[in-house]
Amino acid sequence: MAGRPVHTFEVVRTEQISSHIVRVTLGGNGFDTFTPNDYTDAYVKLVFVSDDLDVGALEQSLTLDSFSTLPPQQRPTVRTYTVRSVDAARREIAVDFVVHGEHGVAGPWAARARPGQRLFVMGPSGAYAPDPSADWYLFAGDEAGLPAISAALEALPDNAIGYAFVEVAGPEDEIELTVPSGIQFRWIYRGGRADLVPEDNAGDHAPLIAAVKEALWLPGQVQVFIHGEAQAVMHNLRPYIRKERGVDARWASSISGYWRRGRTEETFREWKRELAAAES
Repeated sequence: MAGRPVHTFEVVRTEQISSHIVRVTLGGNGFDTFTPNDYTDAYVKLVFVSDDLDVGALEQSLTLDSFSTLPPQQRPTVRTYTVRSVDAARREIAVDFVVHGEHGVAGPWAARARPGQRLFVMGPSGAYAPDPSADWYLFAGDEAGLPAISAALEALPDNAIGYAFVEVAGPEDEIELTVPSGIQFRWIYRGGRADLVPEDNAGDHAPLIAAVKEALWLPGQVQVFIHGEAQAVMHNLRPYIRKERGVDARWASSISGYWRRGRTEETFREWKRELAAAES
């Protein structure tokens, strides 16, 4: 990751699209080096740099290594976010941020973002797009997975059938989506912030789990996309899909945790490495 180029974008506009979601549209010269991909789960690494840092003085071709010689307190914070949409004609990308006051790094930044403000971006990467040869589709996730699910729903053929379940705090977090008529879409309410809701409504007890397991299993070949809190996804929904339902890895390759309760992105990455090592 360190040697990958860092694209210099700037905020074009922001929009509050739900009670806790802010959409930030980025433009400027970033598209000079940014190359979009065709994945509906395309994601980028957002590099948050102190406003008073003279980035131009670092080096002409910016990478994450460019910041390595700075004192620790001046080095950037990196967060991973899904690209909600790309407008190549306008040379813009949109990123949706979940904002809960001053909690975290990226959310507070998005809440305060103003046109002209810079944001450095690495990527994009990605791995999933709806396979038109599938007989039906199953999408499930929480706020973190919502941008990728939204993009996938927009990319489906008009005659697509299946399910989409998205867990949010409550009705105030619903947003308008484009959903084919054959996709049964449901908002699932957990009753509070995902990181603060009581344990009896999170993790192994997340209401998203029951929603997926209670859905009528359709005939034919399913393609599955499930992303959200790691305990709910990796220890509950992935075993259900892969073992109980017997879905082959080819059709269920995009099931993973985007985050984990009680962990920052840095400690979450460490946890995932430990989990992968234990499984191997």
